Amino acid sequence: MSQSVDLDQPAPVSAEETGQMTHRQILEALSGLLLAMFVAMLSSTIVTNALPRIVADLDGSQTGYTWVVVATLLAMTATTPIWGKLADLFSKKLLVQSALVIYSVGSVVAALAPNMEVLIGARVIQGLGVGGLTALVQVVIASMVTPRERGRYSGYIGAVFAVATVSGPLLGGLIVDSPLGWRGTFFATLPIALFAFVVLQAKLHLPVVRRDVSIDYLGATLLVGGVSLLLVWVSLAGQQFDWLSTQTYLLVAAGVVLLAAAIWVEGRVAKDPIIPLRLFRDRTTALATTASVLIGLAMFGATVYLSEYFQNARGMSPTQAGLMSICMVGGLLVSSIVSGRIISNTGRWKGWLVGGMVLVIAGLALLGTLDATTHLVAIGASMALLGLGLGATMQNLILAVQNNTAQADMGAASSVVAFFRSMGGSIGVSALGAVLAHQVSDKVLAGLADLGVDGGHQTGSIPDLADLPAPVRAIYETAFGEATGHLFLIAVPFAVLALVCVLFIREVPLRTTLDRDELAPEVRAELGD
Repeated sequence: MSQSVDLDQPAPVSAEETGQMTHRQILEALSGLLLAMFVAMLSSTIVTNALPRIVADLDGSQTGYTWVVVATLLAMTATTPIWGKLADLFSKKLLVQSALVIYSVGSVVAALAPNMEVLIGARVIQGLGVGGLTALVQVVIASMVTPRERGRYSGYIGAVFAVATVSGPLLGGLIVDSPLGWRGTFFATLPIALFAFVVLQAKLHLPVVRRDVSIDYLGATLLVGGVSLLLVWVSLAGQQFDWLSTQTYLLVAAGVVLLAAAIWVEGRVAKDPIIPLRLFRDRTTALATTASVLIGLAMFGATVYLSEYFQNARGMSPTQAGLMSICMVGGLLVSSIVSGRIISNTGRWKGWLVGGMVLVIAGLALLGTLDATTHLVAIGASMALLGLGLGATMQNLILAVQNNTAQADMGAASSVVAFFRSMGGSIGVSALGAVLAHQVSDKVLAGLADLGVDGGHQTGSIPDLADLPAPVRAIYETAFGEATGHLFLIAVPFAVLALVCVLFIREVPLRTTLDRDELAPEVRAELGD
């Protein structure tokens, strides 16, 4: 297959002649990538504390609350492997910039949304851009830095993730409580996205290896359709229709058939599949991907409702709820930076994965005990423990996979891990959101009945608690508190299964070359070649 090398724009001489970038050049390019990653992370965190206000303002329900989150996660999940595949075919810089533009368009539509339906649609558009940013930043870094050094730069990504997670809820809370209202949270990220676009144009210089393009549209369509149908079923069953009903049978059957067809297409038909099934022949990739699904389910599924807990069960303002998130993100910030540095120095990573998962399990189990009266210090300590575990786990799972992957497959392999983690998150948010809505509804109806109030008119909508009489408000607070604790208990078994997967991953020292094809034969044999 003939190849030609084209450049985004004239690259610095040292990078062009040696194929390696200096530390300064990497940091300059990384600045734009980190800004793009910051935008992707901020898109979720800045809206978190605005959601209760948004749902109340647009007359939404608990299901609507869930789908404002799921819409972005689903679009991100479905398109992550597509972006990863495109990164193996086209200019990575152009793709990152395109993702920023798509995200910005979605943000403007969301800010102007007149109802929940338009808002959810806009969040889908945002998710398309976020999927590109999430996948491509990892791919570009893998194109610039060897696995041995990547831990060092992964620490920077972890730090950006932590800063976005800390500043997002705080900034979002302040904006919601200001005259700008919740619509301002969607406008706030646009200047950062524009700045990231400009920095990438000026500082990111990568060779573009062009080859025959064959995008697996059929596989992508089947994959998106199957996942979407199952998520629709999980989020609506038990509320819009019974768990055992004709709608359930149709949605589940259709979803399973589409996913089975997607697997067949990826394995037998597609010339260049979106998710190359051969990647899963590698033990590390298979186990890390499975662990990523379970971590995504436990992490996103449980933590996304913490802000709702603080506002609806503890009566906090959006700004106060944002301050509480510092506990978890502080732990994540410390462990991601420390683990990245030590892994780069030693080349060893498995111990951090195992220790991180143990902390994740402990944090989830402790948060499973919370209710509307749990002391805030205890909640903060549990959140910090969970953050420490996540910081040592999430980035390092991707690092382990990249270490075992050839450079030609780096985009696909990196995006596969991100895809399955996001898919786990989508499933977790949908499923646990359905559990939360069901439990809150039942507990509120029971509480109202005890007060002698007819709650038969309840539709699952979330009222503004500040406007409710004190006895009724107490019922809602108790219901949200107890139901949120149950979500964390449900997440614990999935975290335990993720730990089991991590235990069976074979540790291979991080290579010091960009491509595994450059390794000595005996080292490649250890990797499974």
